Amino acid sequence: MTQEQLIAAAREAARNAYAPYSRFAVGAAVLLADGSVVSGANFENASYGLSLCAETVAIATVSASGRLADVRAIAVVGGTMGAPGDVAVRPCGRCRQILNEAAQLADCDLPVHCAGLTGGAVVSYHLSELLPDAFGPRDLGLA
Repeated sequence: MTQEQLIAAAREAARNAYAPYSRFAVGAAVLLADGSVVSGANFENASYGLSLCAETVAIATVSASGRLADVRAIAVVGGTMGAPGDVAVRPCGRCRQILNEAAQLADCDLPVHCAGLTGGAVVSYHLSELLPDAFGPRDLGLA
């Protein structure tokens, strides 16, 4: 699967975002070792603090299928609903830590492809650039 296809899958997921409060839709698409893709969209809550980020939804779905060690890449897109969205959105700090859990279990420096909701340039990183010196399963002898 190409980076462009993974971004397209994330944009498709963002269409299902439940974001009535912020009106900021985010979609994520996780590429697994066998080429399959698992996606997620943000899910807001009236209490705000209980909202779920798209990346967390996608990784939790991967975990529910027992495939955290199969994670190979992720695409994240976001922007204001109904507006042109061409500025690349990056994972928040919490999501970087969640992604690190999967990356360490998969023994890879996870590629993270970031883009706007409707277009614009794709900016790619490795997770180690977004979360240097991360704490995770390796530090506890689990990966």
